[in-house]
Amino acid sequence: MRPVVKYRLIFLAIAIVLFTLGVQLTPETLTNRSNELTLTLIAIGYFVIIPLTYWYCIIKKGGQKWWKLIIILSTSSLVARLSFPADIADYFEFVAWLKYPIVGGLLIIEAYLVFTIIRGLLKVRKVKGDPRVSAVELYADKDEKALSIAFIVAGEPTNWYYAIPWFSRHHPKALSHIKLMSAKPWHLLFMLTGCLTSCIASYMMLVHWSELAAIIVSSIISLTLVMLVANYRIARHYSMYLIRDRLVINNAIWGFMAIDVNEIEALEVNQIAKKVVDDELAIGRGEQTNLTIRFNTPQWYFGGLGQLVEKLTVLHIQVAEPEKVFETLVNVEHNQAA
Repeated sequence: MRPVVKYRLIFLAIAIVLFTLGVQLTPETLTNRSNELTLTLIAIGYFVIIPLTYWYCIIKKGGQKWWKLIIILSTSSLVARLSFPADIADYFEFVAWLKYPIVGGLLIIEAYLVFTIIRGLLKVRKVKGDPRVSAVELYADKDEKALSIAFIVAGEPTNWYYAIPWFSRHHPKALSHIKLMSAKPWHLLFMLTGCLTSCIASYMMLVHWSELAAIIVSSIISLTLVMLVANYRIARHYSMYLIRDRLVINNAIWGFMAIDVNEIEALEVNQIAKKVVDDELAIGRGEQTNLTIRFNTPQWYFGGLGQLVEKLTVLHIQVAEPEKVFETLVNVEHNQAA
């Protein structure tokens, strides 16, 4: 496991444990010193331990922006407002009022940013290929926030583009296939079964409380079926290909890179054990990889459906035909140089 992923999981585990314990142990009233001490310790967990853990694991070790601390502090304030005793929770009432002008300003900024991104994506709506490639081409020189929003906008068209074969009938041919578990038919069957089970279970749990809520929740979950089919078809047929002088690497639908071929510094066909390094990534099943790609400058990698953005200097891949990929990319570089 890469260190950056490990630190994300550490923060998530600590936050879940502290929030769960805090809600369960929060006293209903402050009638004695014991209750006051308990609430003080819970507040320290919410507003000191969790934010510090977020700063260390996500911002410092994960290379994220410092302003994202607002998210975790707002979450802690909301949990406190909903769970603390009434005479203390009232002090967090300002959160309910203060957030409106802040959120209003942020929404204006976000709306403008989304508008510019949608306008840019509409300009390339007739371009054949993965919509995410167009997003990278338009916003590769922008900051991480613009890229993340671009991926949100391009995410749904990408799901439908790959889920329905007719839409992707003109897709560039794959150079080779990365060895991924998502490419197995049994994996698709397992995921579809789990999705359908979740739809039925959510409906049955909510229908007695609200039939409308049950329909809405189960319908939202059912939309995941499109993404699961797209995930399978990407992993099986389009995990590595060339389009408009870019080498596209798909770690199923969850991870994505669109690398300018001119940024490839070196290619190596080898057999090496997977490494756990922050600025390097290994993709493919097994303990070893057989193709290494080094870049002139760090390249964007979009994990977690494009919401975990980072830069890599080396990519290690386990592909079915490493020699074929090597020869194709070398020929492309020679043609461009000529």
